[in-house]
Amino acid sequence: MGFLNTIKQKAKSNLQTIVLPETTDIRTLEAAHKILEEKIANLILVGNKDTIKNSAPHLKLDNAIFIEPQYCDELDSYVELFVELRKHKGLSEKSARVLLLENPLYFGVALVKTQKADGMVAGAINSTADVLRASLQILGTKKDSKIVSSFFLMLVPNRDYGEDGILLFSDCALVQNPNAQELACIAIDSAKNFQTFVGKEPIVAMLSHSTKGSAKHPDVDKVIEATKIAQSLAPEIALDGEFQLDAAIVPSIGKSKAPHSKIAGEANVLIFPDLDSGNIGYKLTQRLGNAEAYGPITQGLAAPVNDLSRGCCSDDIVAVVALTALQAQQNKG
Repeated sequence: MGFLNTIKQKAKSNLQTIVLPETTDIRTLEAAHKILEEKIANLILVGNKDTIKNSAPHLKLDNAIFIEPQYCDELDSYVELFVELRKHKGLSEKSARVLLLENPLYFGVALVKTQKADGMVAGAINSTADVLRASLQILGTKKDSKIVSSFFLMLVPNRDYGEDGILLFSDCALVQNPNAQELACIAIDSAKNFQTFVGKEPIVAMLSHSTKGSAKHPDVDKVIEATKIAQSLAPEIALDGEFQLDAAIVPSIGKSKAPHSKIAGEANVLIFPDLDSGNIGYKLTQRLGNAEAYGPITQGLAAPVNDLSRGCCSDDIVAVVALTALQAQQNKG
């Protein structure tokens, strides 16, 4: 809980406005109560104020801002904006209006796009695909990013690894099989986010089943190429590869397997070559290593929108809102 409390304190230091569109979900409302009570963020709840409050009369939600799409004064401007953004796909005014009125995800992202909110958290009752579709159609990607990916912050009991037991794993949730260019972009975005959330220098390892040419395969070649691309695009980042996991995080093995690398054995950011290895890796660490896993946290969007597991609890939502608020602070910086 020490790490999460630190994130909450940072969020409280510069309050951001986060929109929660899934107000028919009791977990979302319970989380909103806790967030407002702890003053972690300002909140916008999408929906009718009386309906929302009557569905959970035991919760204190008065300090939230309630916006009902059909009575929003800016609705016409949001429709116009949405049509302009998607005109190349043939989106009609009628279709845009229907989506904004009937799908709270689209309305919530519109609030972020127009800077009425600084970020959004959803996914308790919507799929990842639905959350990302709305986000990409209205927000798009950051100017300096070519792909939307994700990461987990992993807190492992053995504090000898990573940054006092904190490591960032990417990508474990979104990009199935990134090419070398995409993998390099994921590595650079992940390094920046490690700095944002942990406040320490990122040390990035590009993972493979090979260490510095110990195996030959096209999959290894991809990681080698991605390493070169990332190093050329962001030479200021401590980044190297290709590494097997032990060579990336265990100093003695790193020195043995990659004696000429400046970061071998010291990594705190682990970039997996594909989604299979990333997803398996974080779940193995979580379940067998008793690690805390925070995520998936989205990176690469023009503004922070984060997806929840549909099996989440209210405390999970509180944590993701705090993380999203910190991303929003960084976005403004």
